[in-house]
Amino acid sequence: MKKDLLTINDLSVSEINEILALAKELKEKRQGFGEPLKGKTIGLIFEKPSNRTRVSFEVGVTELGGHAIYLGSYEIDLGKRESPRDVAMVLSRYLKGIIARTFSHKTVVELARHASIPVINGLTDFQHPCQALSDLFTIKEKKGLENITVAYIGDGNNVLNSLLCICNKMGIKINAACPKGYEPSKDVAGSAKIFNAPEDAVKGADIVYTDVWTSMGQEKEYKKRLKVFKKYQVNSDLMKLANKDAIVMHCLPAHRGQEITDSVIDGPQSVVLDQAENRLHVQKAILIKLLK
Repeated sequence: MKKDLLTINDLSVSEINEILALAKELKEKRQGFGEPLKGKTIGLIFEKPSNRTRVSFEVGVTELGGHAIYLGSYEIDLGKRESPRDVAMVLSRYLKGIIARTFSHKTVVELARHASIPVINGLTDFQHPCQALSDLFTIKEKKGLENITVAYIGDGNNVLNSLLCICNKMGIKINAACPKGYEPSKDVAGSAKIFNAPEDAVKGADIVYTDVWTSMGQEKEYKKRLKVFKKYQVNSDLMKLANKDAIVMHCLPAHRGQEITDSVIDGPQSVVLDQAENRLHVQKAILIKLLK
């Protein structure tokens, strides 16, 4: 029976731990792990542009012995030129797996419903599970997963939704600070504490995480969001409230001078580049678990 990864809730705690353990092994043996995907072709359906997600998945598939085909918005034009239902059923005859990066979460759900091959969510407006799994791997690598506090500062977006889900599932304390009207839904927040003041969320934190204030598809809100999120910048003053050995995370791309300052993202507490690299190792583990 095929298994999809559309949200963090598609994985059990034991499955998450298996992915983390396999990712560690893959990172240690990057060029010597073998070719578990040899002879398999994976399709990347991307409605949104991408740097890390596309490159890390394409490199990951290649390093595992498989072949990746990139299908951008002009090749398919989901929902306009062809329905997600038809795309899923046709590609299931050609491919061994689909990685979908779509504007609407409903689109990836529809792809998975009609595909007879595994579908992996490479980002939607609701969740970014591959990012959250990579973030958890980075946190474990740098801090361990016991008795830690994660503080997220910014928009209640797909990245925060995924972080909340994975932290709640793994028993990790997470605080979030979002402006009024931009908080995550209560269903997603679970046991997490949601603040409106960044200072309240960051106090005593071991990890300080932020993301862009304006995500793809929200460009018309850009000027409004600059005003609303003005006090939600991760800077040196805010970092003084976190634990002295706290690390800084950002899923990238970063709008420097907005949600984070140069001095912080380029500073000694930043693990942003390690975090970006870990997308490759964790996604390779996901591919093996779902497609091998």
